Amino acid sequence: MQFAFWAILIAAVLPLLYAALSKSGGLSNRAPRPAQAALQGWRLRAHWAQQNSWEAFPVFAAAVIVAFLNLVPQQHMDAAAAVFVLARLAYGVCYVMDWPTARSLVWAVGYAAVLYLFLAAAHLF
Repeated sequence: MQFAFWAILIAAVLPLLYAALSKSGGLSNRAPRPAQAALQGWRLRAHWAQQNSWEAFPVFAAAVIVAFLNLVPQQHMDAAAAVFVLARLAYGVCYVMDWPTARSLVWAVGYAAVLYLFLAAAHLF
C-alpha cells in the first residue's frame, strides 16, 4: 500500500497523541469535558492541537482519495502526504511549546500539501 494511504491513518492517530498529552497528569475520564475546560498551559494547548488536528483530517483524507482517483502519480501523492504528516507533527510541537508564529507557518505548509493534492488531481500540476 502506498505511503499516502498510510498517511491517512497516521493523520487519524495524531489527534489521539495530542489528547493523551492533554490528559497526562490525571485528567478525569469520568467527566472529560469539564476537566478539559479547566486545563491550562501546555496541556490546554495540546487539547487545542487535538481539536485542530481533527479539523484538518477530513480535508486531507479527501485530498488523498481524490488524487488517487484522478491518477496523480504515486510519488507525488506520497511526497505531499509526507509533507502534510510532518507539518502536522511540527504543528503539534509548536502548539504545545507555545510558538504561535512557527505554528502558523507549519499549518500553512500542511494546508499547501492538501491544496497541491487537489490541484494535482485537477491536472493543474
